[in-house]
Amino acid sequence: MNIQVGQSLLWREATVFDGVHTLPGPMAVRVDCDRITGVWPEAEFDPARAEGCIEAGRGGLLTPGLVDCHTHLVFGGSRADEFEQRLEGVSYAEIARAGGGILSTVRATRAASPDQLFDAALPRLRALVDDGATTVEIKSGYGLAMADELKMLRVARRLGRTQEGGLPVRIVTTLLGAHALPPEFAGDADGYIDEVCARMIPAAAAEGLADAVDVFCEGIAFSPAQCERVFEAAQRHGLAIKAHAEQLSNLGGAALAARHGALSADHIEYLDEAGVQAMAAAGTVGVLLPGAFLTLRETQLPPIELLRRHGVPMALATDANPGSSPMFMPTLMLNLGCTLFRLTPREALAGMTAHGARALGLADTGRIAAGQR
Repeated sequence: MNIQVGQSLLWREATVFDGVHTLPGPMAVRVDCDRITGVWPEAEFDPARAEGCIEAGRGGLLTPGLVDCHTHLVFGGSRADEFEQRLEGVSYAEIARAGGGILSTVRATRAASPDQLFDAALPRLRALVDDGATTVEIKSGYGLAMADELKMLRVARRLGRTQEGGLPVRIVTTLLGAHALPPEFAGDADGYIDEVCARMIPAAAAEGLADAVDVFCEGIAFSPAQCERVFEAAQRHGLAIKAHAEQLSNLGGAALAARHGALSADHIEYLDEAGVQAMAAAGTVGVLLPGAFLTLRETQLPPIELLRRHGVPMALATDANPGSSPMFMPTLMLNLGCTLFRLTPREALAGMTAHGARALGLADTGRIAAGQR
């Protein structure tokens, strides 16, 4: 069936996972102009409610569209060579210190034109959509200079315009200027953070290019004090905040982000109970990234039981990027979340629907309920 954006659609006799729970009994669900307008028990369905609808399906499992809340889809170049290096025992941190990793992608991304970045990113985005994603977050972070960071964000916004990308997907953008220290600021991380706070964030906010601001709080990236400056600058410009935290060590980045009301703390393999408690108190989502965990052959698991015990919502995402998670299949993350991190299937599905939406600050998606997108 060729379903078009904006049509009125009806699903009948479906098993419905609403983003949190599986609803009892078979259900009927109607969508008009890309919003859910009704969810009814099949036994109570009035045939008049089918008027003007195309029947999209009967039976089967119906879930919200998948939300991929952490990706790095816009980039130039390739880092396939790093895969072999890691197989030979070279660590992620060692590759980064040798000028590979993020900085390798920075060089290629800076050299690429906006059209080249768009043309390269579109098939990656199409792969996510073909695998069920209807909302995708895209970060910058491979420019590390104002012009290049803004270039990446403009490409991400362009991907979200249906008339250009041609894909039925909602794009959320995140400025990740504090991703790594660029070579121009070698030995001067504080000076680079000045640049992020004084120029990048105001420019991205003024042009409406970013929905949030992210940081990489890690020994190979930026300190908690430097990240806090970025959070404060973002909040002065009305932007939400997020953090890559506790991926390789515990610097307290997740707790810091939570104290500033962050939407999410991502990776969190080395998160401790104090960090979990801070996230629970703030309502900060823990975003689990099993693709990076697998690719980097990490052994430190995120503290899943602590997150459960303290009621921290857990999201799942692809972390699609050229180096540490070159994976563009949301459904694979559902599988890896269960097999590697021991999530239940319900937790995994919630992680790529309701909780993924929450990690992006979206209240109108991620659930099957009237009014949701």
